[in-house]
Amino acid sequence: MELFQPWHIIIVVGLAVLFFGGKKLPELGKGLGEGFKGFKDGMKGITGDDTPAASTQAKAAENAHSVTPKADEPVTKA
Repeated sequence: MELFQPWHIIIVVGLAVLFFGGKKLPELGKGLGEGFKGFKDGMKGITGDDTPAASTQAKAAENAHSVTPKADEPVTKA
């Protein structure tokens, strides 16, 4: 005897309709799909944000080293 047969799926779907109702099932599926999509987009954002941040930090470091104070101007105290 196999673990899952077609009539097992029919029983599970029938119980789901009984418990949640016909109107609630599409809403649950939509919410689940949006959750997965949001998770995938979040994971893409995490892996894609590493390289631009590193190049931005490198540019900031270059700009910080290129600024030199003028030595011929006197320092005044207020």
